[in-house]
This record gives sequence, structure tokens and C-alpha cells, in this order.
Amino acid sequence: MSRYRLAALVVITLALGLGVAWNPLVAGEHDRATVTIETENGTELATVDAEVADTPYQRYVGLSDHDDLDEGEGMLFVFDDEDERTFVMRNMDFPIDIVFADADGEITTIHEAPVPDGPGSLDRYQGTGQWVLEVPKGFAADHDIDEGDRLRIEFE
Repeated sequence: MSRYRLAALVVITLALGLGVAWNPLVAGEHDRATVTIETENGTELATVDAEVADTPYQRYVGLSDHDDLDEGEGMLFVFDDEDERTFVMRNMDFPIDIVFADADGEITTIHEAPVPDGPGSLDRYQGTGQWVLEVPKGFAADHDIDEGDRLRIEFE
């Protein structure tokens, strides 16, 4: 192999490697947001410090790389548009609430999702939303959060 071909191969390999490392579809660093849940008339019910999952890879992994969530912590899944969505608890070891909200932030569906029964068990949780907030199980009930309440989201 000529010296020039070897140099070109090294440059291409490095470029591809750096592209994968910096690719937002693969990268794991999460942005953060403060999510305030309010009633229709603006009464504050709760506030959540949320990791933002806004890339396909982050949305796929979700909370499966977490051991638990503390009170007031969560993950906010961000999509480009409002649509019917299905969530599963892939490789999850703790129960959560899954809160779907439409493009205006109005909560459309709330699910209490227990720990899956075993490996490969993928219960499905459906709802309509552009935003999906996952919080510790019982969070919605503990804070009197219901369908029709609203998410107010402030990105950091």
C-alpha cells in the first residue's frame, strides 16, 4: 500500500470515528429542563428537574441506564410534533409514572408503570403527545396531577 493511500485511510478512519463520537444520534449527554405542572387556572402542583431526551438514541435508552429517580427528578422526552406514542420500560428496574402532553403542554394521559415482569417483557403505554414526562411512580397521584393539567417547560 502506498504511503498516500495509507495516509488517506488513516484520515478517513479518524473522520468517521470522530463523526460517531460527536453524532447527536449517538451522544449520551443530556440537556436539562425545569418542568412545572400546573392546573388549568395556573395553580402550581409540582416541579420536576428533568433530563431532556431529544435525540432518537436518548429516547430509545430513556431511563434504562438509571438505577432510580429521586422525588422531583424525571426525564422529558421531546418530539418534533404531537402524535400517538407508545412507550415501553426496556431494561427498567424501578416503577414510574408516564405523563403524555400535547403540543400545548396539556396532559392527555397518565400511566402508572410497574417494573416489567422479567427480561423481554415489554408492556406498552400509549398516549397522545409531543412531550412525555417520566417521574417516580406515584408522583402524579401524590401531587394531584390529572389529565387536563399542563406542563410548563423551561429549558436550561
